[in-house]
Amino acid sequence: MYADIKIENGSSADIPALVLLLDELFSIEQDFQPNQERQIAGLQLILDSAKHAVIKVARSIHGEVIGMVSGQLVISTSEGSPSVWVEDMVVSQQYRAHGVGRMLLEAVLAWAKQQGATRAQLLVDLDNVPALGYYDHLGWQSSRMGMRRLLLV
Repeated sequence: MYADIKIENGSSADIPALVLLLDELFSIEQDFQPNQERQIAGLQLILDSAKHAVIKVARSIHGEVIGMVSGQLVISTSEGSPSVWVEDMVVSQQYRAHGVGRMLLEAVLAWAKQQGATRAQLLVDLDNVPALGYYDHLGWQSSRMGMRRLLLV
């Protein structure tokens, strides 16, 4: 684990670095394609929704953004409370397997708990075997629920 890694809230100034991380993430996911214009717009929307969403970033000792994760609150009628959708979990290749991802996830989950969330959920590409193993290792459970989507544009 990197002792000199800092986890903090992202800001608009981080967007160029975050877009590069999203390019890395979306290039390995089958359902998404990198699109910098859309990623910039989406990141700014999250940052502008600070009451209901957050982007946590990992910074190296030099201040470089080396990882990110986002969390967005939704209301769960089954829980009777907010739950958090965890998305955009990515760590730069050279910093993987050293605890940075775990630090990011712990930070976004701590934020969610402070907001009253009682459940967290995330989507993972079913063909991304390393990611599936990673989340299993961290105790995330598979769900019998399946995701469906419909583009509205």
